[in-house]
Amino acid sequence: MEFEFKFDRPEPRWSAAEERMPKRYGVKDKDVAVAHIVSGLLNGSLRPGDRIDRTEIATVLGMSRVPVQEAVNQLERDGIVAIPYHRGVFLERFDAEVVQEHYEIYGLLSAAASARAAARRPAGLVNRLHALVAEMTGTVEVGDPAQFEDLVWEFRRAINQSVSGPRLRAAISTFHGFMPTAFWLACADRRGQMLPLYREELRAIERGDGHAARQAVIRRTEEMAETVIEELYRRGVFSRLPRDTPEQLERIRHA
Repeated sequence: MEFEFKFDRPEPRWSAAEERMPKRYGVKDKDVAVAHIVSGLLNGSLRPGDRIDRTEIATVLGMSRVPVQEAVNQLERDGIVAIPYHRGVFLERFDAEVVQEHYEIYGLLSAAASARAAARRPAGLVNRLHALVAEMTGTVEVGDPAQFEDLVWEFRRAINQSVSGPRLRAAISTFHGFMPTAFWLACADRRGQMLPLYREELRAIERGDGHAARQAVIRRTEEMAETVIEELYRRGVFSRLPRDTPEQLERIRHA
């Protein structure tokens, strides 16, 4: 379906507290600009079809337009914005089906790496994953969601660094990094449901069962998609249209 760009919406304005945000040392300006735009999409201050004002973002973030342009170029490659010739930058479609598609792709990429880990079982990887899962279990027991998210990323990074080539690592990193940690921490706590799937993936890698490792990853990314979709409905970023019946949402999740 052809995307319809809208020109009659008011330009998004940023709060006074955001004016001239201080520089974050050790973080690329381009990544700060990407996070700024994505955060607007996730909190509802930016909507599909909105024009992205690169000059305003550069002013708010206290940077030149160059890294902001680099950010929108990256977001165009990632399917977040569209840049029609001589018409500006606009947010692309963003709804439950788009989120579902995002996690389907992320799941396929991560599953490929996990299956490769099961086939190769690099020296030291299984022991490292056992240690991480043990730490994850501790964070669930004491209720430390921030530490759990850090360990999840380290679990994936350990697999990717061990068996993935540079292209696969880069692709996984792109999809993993779309949802900021702060967003995940605001979501409904499903870490108790996620933890068994990490254990299942680890057991599959340990016994060399690539198919089972793939399936554990796919089921986990389905849970992730459902969590994100529910949170975006809760925030009012997504509106429940008449077609968004429970049956329709279930079809989207399992399409």
